[in-house]
Amino acid sequence: MKGKKRFTSVIHVVKENLDELNHVNNVEYLKYLQEAAIQHWYDVATTDEIDQIRWIAKKHIIEYFKPAFENDELIITTWIEKYNSISTERHYQIHRGNDLIVEAQTLWIALDSGTLKPKRLSKSILAKFDSLF
Repeated sequence: MKGKKRFTSVIHVVKENLDELNHVNNVEYLKYLQEAAIQHWYDVATTDEIDQIRWIAKKHIIEYFKPAFENDELIITTWIEKYNSISTERHYQIHRGNDLIVEAQTLWIALDSGTLKPKRLSKSILAKFDSLF
């Protein structure tokens, strides 16, 4: 995707991630997405930015295409598709090899870490996610 800076992480599915059908449990996918988002933020943000901003999820949309199983290696790719002064729309894809397992998106709201009220995102922060900013 032109202009969108992508972040990739790897998950190795363990038995504790499975449901009674021996597939990855839906709640585990949400954890995978959240962890990828956190890792991406920590990868691009400065220590000061990390200290000043907290993120809360306002909305998740998850579409499942195929199940994942114990011992699968899942590749999670995430990027910011849209943003405004206080929120980002983060997209995700989870693959097992060439198989698309999940597509998802989350609307994240930036909060001031001291007041826990919405915080305006600076152009310098937004530029970390979009090379065309």
